[in-house]
Amino acid sequence: MTSVAIVDDHPLYRSGLAAAVTETGEFELTAAAESVEEFDALAPAADVVLLDLHLPGIDGSAGVAHVCAKGHRVVVVSAAGAATDVIDAIAAGAMGYLTKDAQGEDIRRAIAAVAKGQTYVSPTLASYLITANREPADNPTSRLSPRELEILALVAAGETDRDIAAQLFITTATVHSHLDRIRDKTGARRRSQLTRLYLENERP
Repeated sequence: MTSVAIVDDHPLYRSGLAAAVTETGEFELTAAAESVEEFDALAPAADVVLLDLHLPGIDGSAGVAHVCAKGHRVVVVSAAGAATDVIDAIAAGAMGYLTKDAQGEDIRRAIAAVAKGQTYVSPTLASYLITANREPADNPTSRLSPRELEILALVAAGETDRDIAAQLFITTATVHSHLDRIRDKTGARRRSQLTRLYLENERP
């Protein structure tokens, strides 16, 4: 069973997150802390950590990097939903990002995806990730074809290869071929790196 810890300094929201995590019995809640320092003191086993960005003590991208350095996979759950917040969190190692208006189902979906090594971005943020357009610029994504850029956007939105294939009416093998070319052209290998690449170069 996937173990989950929560780090959030708002007691009411922390309780709500705990309820969302444990509601279906899919996940085991091992700790609920109000700061990164308290989380360190508790030293819980946690496959995935739901982490707020605005905390007392260590916070923001520094908090993300600190928790990731302990060997945990991080899903940020924050009221901050600006593109720069998402980019900084992912650059620090976060594999998921949700805004605090996310429903319990979204939270559980993010936990499940990140536990499997996938990235997950809140649906409230995915729309601008998929539809974002910029003027041509000298950046790594300028070497990508329109189809490759479309697939990269869907990866950044947290879609699986199977979901991408279904949305674009192509086979998963074709998706894999496109992803191989994207990796060759950009040097980004992991899905978290591909997500960061898209957010840094194709955001509005």
